[in-house]
Amino acid sequence: MLFIKNGHIKTMAGQEYANGCVLIGDDGKIVAVGEALEAPEGALIIDAQGRLVTPGCVEAHCHIGLDNEAVGWEGRDYNEIVEPITPQMRAIDSIYPQDEAFGNAIRGGVTTACTGPGSANVIGGTFTVIKLWGNRVDNMIVKDPIAMKCAFGENPKRCYGQGAKKSPMTRMAVAALLRETLFKTRRYMEDKAAGKNPPFDMKLEAMEPVLRGEIPLKCHAHRADDILTAVRIAKEFGVSMTMDHCTDGEVIADELAKEGFPAFVGPSLGGKSKVELQNKSFTTPAVLSKAGVKVSIITDAPVIPLQNLPMCAGLAANAGLPMEEAWKAITINPAESLGIADRVGSLEPGKDGDVVIWTADPLTTIGGEACITVVNGKVVYSAEEA
Repeated sequence: MLFIKNGHIKTMAGQEYANGCVLIGDDGKIVAVGEALEAPEGALIIDAQGRLVTPGCVEAHCHIGLDNEAVGWEGRDYNEIVEPITPQMRAIDSIYPQDEAFGNAIRGGVTTACTGPGSANVIGGTFTVIKLWGNRVDNMIVKDPIAMKCAFGENPKRCYGQGAKKSPMTRMAVAALLRETLFKTRRYMEDKAAGKNPPFDMKLEAMEPVLRGEIPLKCHAHRADDILTAVRIAKEFGVSMTMDHCTDGEVIADELAKEGFPAFVGPSLGGKSKVELQNKSFTTPAVLSKAGVKVSIITDAPVIPLQNLPMCAGLAANAGLPMEEAWKAITINPAESLGIADRVGSLEPGKDGDVVIWTADPLTTIGGEACITVVNGKVVYSAEEA
């Protein structure tokens, strides 16, 4: 068992304890959170010494493990740029847990990430959610599959229309290819249900969970028109979706609030490398949140290194996002929007024992970083030991 005492506990479940404790059982699950708790006999005791204690941070959209650090071509396993429709691709088959980015993320207080294919293809394949500590991806999975990646706008247009001189060359074609695949999947499912035994189609098999409402479309969209096209198609087919990147979100914040889909905003740090990013700003999370959109902040790692997720939340807070909302945007909001809030995102009994003790509040203090990181009740990083 693990017992953390004397911490400023930010549970992200609506309760804070100025001098609190967290007890994690032998099964890696949180047993109790509160004040005046007693350490069980034999428990490993960690004195937080008044430091901030939070749940491990949750990244809602990145490519960790599929785009490896300092490797180049050999480690670029996130885009199958041979045809625009590849839903049969699975993130778990490309993830390399030995990539140094995993250890960096753990040292940065990020313990869980949703990772998967890039945005070259109209449909790129399935994302997965993993813990960021381990040496075998099968043992790190929180939920797989978690979503089906699709992309709108410049990326598929550039990779196929400009590069290969084939469809999609226009935004019309991007939408048409996605619609066609959804229509085919619906007919495929109907034929199977009617006993017609259609020829096996791995692509359509992979799309069935989307039509059944088991996983959402994970919609890469920066520009306002692309975001609303994604919404339009999701509503046409009655499927769920998340708005990933959502760069122009504040331009249409009221419209997006009416639709009720969550927004994963970012990467907002760095230069504007293409036209679609001309409205990129750290003010977007604040505007969307105020309008009533559930906002998560993302790094799109390796675009922004994953360990800088808390810093991005701090910059959003500096740009107007209330501090509590900024913390929610990297903990409980992504957990809820991804459908994994029963496991991570807050410090509550029954949830996974993913805890970070910080040297200082990373949202307000330059140099604030993890002092100790705990995953599934195990201390996986200690700054003192490092």
